[in-house]
Amino acid sequence: MKRIPKLALTVGLIAAVYGLLVTVFTYFLHLPIPASVMKMYMFFVTVGILLVMTSSEDSARELAAPLEALVYEPRLRRWRNAVFIVAPLAGFGLTYNVTRPTLDAPVELRTVHPAPPNSVKVFGKTYNLLTLENPYRAKEETDPEAFRQAVEEGKTVYFQNCHYCHGDKLDGKGHFSGGFNNPLPANFTDVGTIAQLQESFLFWRIATGGPGLPNEGAPWASPMPVWSNYLSEDEIWKVILFLYDYTGYAPRVMKEEKGHA
Repeated sequence: MKRIPKLALTVGLIAAVYGLLVTVFTYFLHLPIPASVMKMYMFFVTVGILLVMTSSEDSARELAAPLEALVYEPRLRRWRNAVFIVAPLAGFGLTYNVTRPTLDAPVELRTVHPAPPNSVKVFGKTYNLLTLENPYRAKEETDPEAFRQAVEEGKTVYFQNCHYCHGDKLDGKGHFSGGFNNPLPANFTDVGTIAQLQESFLFWRIATGGPGLPNEGAPWASPMPVWSNYLSEDEIWKVILFLYDYTGYAPRVMKEEKGHA
């Protein structure tokens, strides 16, 4: 059986890993992959494969042999000339497409805080988001000790799951925040975020994550996971308590005006 040239095998493995990552995350897990994260993954994959393929002098020479032949072999002169012309042109075209300014409008305008649906189905139940309230919020007045305990439990949930992106100080500057561009992780300390929202909105966004966003949340889809797959309903409500408690904001409450039905 004829051996696959090592250079072709290396390129094929890198392409196969890229295809596998895209397939698994996009079609099976239904999770968007930020371009910066994909670049990071592929950098380490490429370096790892090259290290394996050049683990000895013989294997390194075998890997480099087709490239050396392309440069030095007289019989490959036409191929060499073609590569030396096409490669710089391709690099120029790629660089131009990445850096050129554009005045084109996005496909559709993105709403930073899109309107939630009237109801959402998670945890095997349907919740009416128009009337949904945090079941622990009332304890702030009726049972302060139990309320503080719920906040502390929410703090634990946050630092076990959320601070990697949203940060130790809830300012959107977590360890992984640099990997996201559109949008960045929410800065909960900003008065324009949770201070303007009802707790039911946070419950919907956390429970359904990025895949739960409506069309107006595009084209920059949130990479936030569907946390209802990992957290319980109680844990989500408690982490919401912690977000408001830490930032010092009060959740927005919609009340009917007097004199109106």
